Amino acid sequence: MDLHYFSEYLELEKNYSRHTVTAYIKDLEGFQSFCLSKHDFEKIDDVSYTQIRDWIIYLVESAISNRTVNRKISSLNSYFKFLLKTKSIDINPLAKHKALKTDKKIQVPFSIKEINAVLLAIPTDDSFEAVRDKLIVELFYSTGMRRAELIHLKINSINLSEKQLKVLGKRNKERLIPLLPIIIENLAQYLKFREKLESSLDYLFLTKKGNKIYETLVYRVINNYFSKVSSKLKKSPHILRHSFATHLLNEGADLNSVKELLGHSSLASTQVYIHNSLDQLKKVYKQAHPRSNKK
Repeated sequence: MDLHYFSEYLELEKNYSRHTVTAYIKDLEGFQSFCLSKHDFEKIDDVSYTQIRDWIIYLVESAISNRTVNRKISSLNSYFKFLLKTKSIDINPLAKHKALKTDKKIQVPFSIKEINAVLLAIPTDDSFEAVRDKLIVELFYSTGMRRAELIHLKINSINLSEKQLKVLGKRNKERLIPLLPIIIENLAQYLKFREKLESSLDYLFLTKKGNKIYETLVYRVINNYFSKVSSKLKKSPHILRHSFATHLLNEGADLNSVKELLGHSSLASTQVYIHNSLDQLKKVYKQAHPRSNKK
């Protein structure tokens, strides 16, 4: 099994991050090892669903969560779809597979108070890193973009005159996101600092040495600053994306608009954010309705 071309396909055509591609390949190598040890063959291109089912049973019995098992199966399914696309196989053995049931994972967004506290906590010494880090936080919260999307932003992604940003999302799908006046102001400030770096790269966000920023750095920026103001267990770029969607819905934005801003392909992906806005609606309803039992 040569995964080199599949790896290139995920990174170049699907625009997946290096971290995601590595996870996919690791899952496939795990299945390959299972096939070699349990069925005495290494080539998985011609595998049957019976053998895949044996792997699923093995994973479940290994006390791995259903969510993790589903993720591994998803990696394998993506590989088979790639083989179909390249006409290496005729049938996807996972075509009729149904994912294992999982508990719904509720992610708690940051509050507006917490986000404002972070923006105030970032040093105002006008250093390159302080200006960059503040812009990263504000872009995540004001656009809802994914971490990989932010990392791959180019300078020409920004159109200050039109006050918008072009984002390249999953499956190379482009979307335009409007920019708030405060973001335009901070972008202009950041670009002045960026011009002083000796770098030929056209990526928007760089390290102080002029290199492209990376996933760990972005996570560290978010985690470090939010750890100072929030006691929530998870403090990541995705929680800021979650906060963006939840706060928009709480303020009355319609679901379709939020879907387009997030770059989701279907409403089903966006609906996971509704439970938070429903809590807000219930609160308003109880406070305002004449028949409520408020004191």
